Amino acid sequence: MNSIYLDNAATTPMLPEVIEVMQKSMQENFGNPSSTHKFGRKAKAAVETARKNIAKHFNITASEIIFTAGGTEADNLILHNAVTGLGVKTIITSRIEHHAVLHTVQFLEKEYNIKVLYVDVDYRGGIVLEDLENKLAQETDKVLVSLMWVNNEIGNLLSIERVSELCKKHNALFHSDTVQGIGHYNLDLQKIPVDFIAASAHKFHGPKGVGFAIVKKEYPVKPMFHGGAQEKGARSSTENVHAILGMEKALSIAYQNLEKDTIYIKDVKKYLLDSFKEISNEIAFNGCSDDLEKSSYTILNVRFPVEDKMLLFNLDLQGISVSGGSACQSGSSKGSHVLQSFLNDDEAKKSSVRFSFSVLTSKKEVEIVVEKLKTYFKRF
Repeated sequence: MNSIYLDNAATTPMLPEVIEVMQKSMQENFGNPSSTHKFGRKAKAAVETARKNIAKHFNITASEIIFTAGGTEADNLILHNAVTGLGVKTIITSRIEHHAVLHTVQFLEKEYNIKVLYVDVDYRGGIVLEDLENKLAQETDKVLVSLMWVNNEIGNLLSIERVSELCKKHNALFHSDTVQGIGHYNLDLQKIPVDFIAASAHKFHGPKGVGFAIVKKEYPVKPMFHGGAQEKGARSSTENVHAILGMEKALSIAYQNLEKDTIYIKDVKKYLLDSFKEISNEIAFNGCSDDLEKSSYTILNVRFPVEDKMLLFNLDLQGISVSGGSACQSGSSKGSHVLQSFLNDDEAKKSSVRFSFSVLTSKKEVEIVVEKLKTYFKRF
């Protein structure tokens, strides 16, 4: 049986070129970047070169990048620092954020007695910008807005340009979890001045366990980890040299091929979208994932007209790897907090599947999935 992987929003396979870079680094860059001898200096130089190369993609200085163990740590670092280091008293976010943001905000609310406001979402899971502006206008304390660029479950695209403008107008800080967007969309942080972003390498064909936070240079960083002075004191722990170099290579490939890869993946998504519409007019699409302009070209979230708790399991038995909502929640009996935020109870109970694509997804694979799902619908 052929295995078909359509869960690229959860993680992506590493590219051969990335593996090659990491393997070479493991052989040549074994020194500790904090050591002053030649082996340490060599490793340090490799890390700093990667930092500079990554910074160029976002039109920022290398000093604004902090290497982390992934997007979750980057979000935690940014949010903790906003409260403990920058004096933020109010955080405005939404109920459809990744739990890396939601759970951290809830912790900060409990531990530091900050105010947390949740901006409204519409019937398709879109952020209601009018409500955001109203909330910003009513606050007098220091505010941080935390809204994700690309929703990891439904693929909705946030207008970060407009949110950035609103934050600037009301003197609020702006953090965006950009984990699902980095490597898939260009982001010039001089043109769109987001103050803080988070990224994770394994979302763009890099290694797991490495990512970065971008913190604009005017904001000092109070570390969460203590014990060393790595990352200019912002993040203690010996740098994961090989993973950082792999991440830099993966990001370089992603942006080098961005235009043609976008066209290819969007075509794959459109094929599956059109196929579902032909299979049954009872199939619905969550959020804006059926809109190729308002959602990520890598995500299609499909709601089937029945509740089938064995659907993901049965698809897996047929060699099709997908998620129900996010991968983090696929094993949860609570269901998707994102879908529950804008669907009524009856619709939220129906089986929803997130199909997500990459440049390694073939149209032939999608054709096989379509045929298997046609068979599935004959049962009803």
